[in-house]
Amino acid sequence: MSIERALELAEAEAGRGYPNPTVGAVVVSAEGATLGEGVTEPAGGRHGEIVALDAAGDAARGATLYVTMEPCAHHGRTPPCVDRIIEAGITRVVAGCLDPNPLAEGGLERLRTHGIDAELLDLPRARRQNEAWRTWVARRRPHVILKLAVSVDGRATVPGRRWVTGDESRLRVHELRASVDAVGVGMGTVRADAPRLDARDVAVVRQPRRLAFGRGPLPAASELELRDGTLVDELATLAGEGVQSLLLEGGPTIAAAFLADDLVDQLLVFVAPVLAGGGVPMLAELTRPIDLGAPEVEKVGDDVLLSWRLHET
Repeated sequence: MSIERALELAEAEAGRGYPNPTVGAVVVSAEGATLGEGVTEPAGGRHGEIVALDAAGDAARGATLYVTMEPCAHHGRTPPCVDRIIEAGITRVVAGCLDPNPLAEGGLERLRTHGIDAELLDLPRARRQNEAWRTWVARRRPHVILKLAVSVDGRATVPGRRWVTGDESRLRVHELRASVDAVGVGMGTVRADAPRLDARDVAVVRQPRRLAFGRGPLPAASELELRDGTLVDELATLAGEGVQSLLLEGGPTIAAAFLADDLVDQLLVFVAPVLAGGGVPMLAELTRPIDLGAPEVEKVGDDVLLSWRLHET
């Protein structure tokens, strides 16, 4: 299917449209020939639909547009994509997911009012391509990923060892740091470990902001930003400053606080093949159980990565 090609295009250029969503689009003739392809250009540039329509030119009349997200219906830095689709003579639009932005939503309905066959597939794969941006525009806070590294018996530390998990898992964490806008820990972790929280030994477009949640003061040599307000207020402030994604790395007290306030969107637990027999528990006590459902499971070196999505927008 051509929606598969549109998804592939967006995945190959993940983050290209930042701070806007990255959207893939394909224009296909009635005979099934690809007439044009496109991906969202960097901020201020063309949206993926427009790139694909420009490539197709006049041949787009009577064709189908496959796009990973509903075309926008508002005038931002660029005119509404729906206007250009109508003008191009597209007769059918197939979208992978809706636009959650209240300022831009409604594109499919507007196309229908102009006689265009508009179909919504609502694909999890399409939503997840821009999940940080989707949380940011819909919930007005960053998309929060909680990362925990634990022993089989649920300990965040192993007596006599510096690290709980192996080299491959730690590299994956640095890749995660490189992919988010901010990385945070609680003040207990700051005092115990003096973490740097920067992305190392991986390709980095921009280093994340490095945050400490809780009561100060920070140690004199710390380069972290102290965030000492309520979690809800701090996340709202960060969102207002353009932070779309936050990787929370613990420790157990701040992790439990984010979970208790229902502020975790994705939970990642790296489980090492070791029984600690002691050490710090992975979480402070919760006031109630949190049902997670079946995890996605991935082997990372000798470790196992368990992941859950607690919210999808």
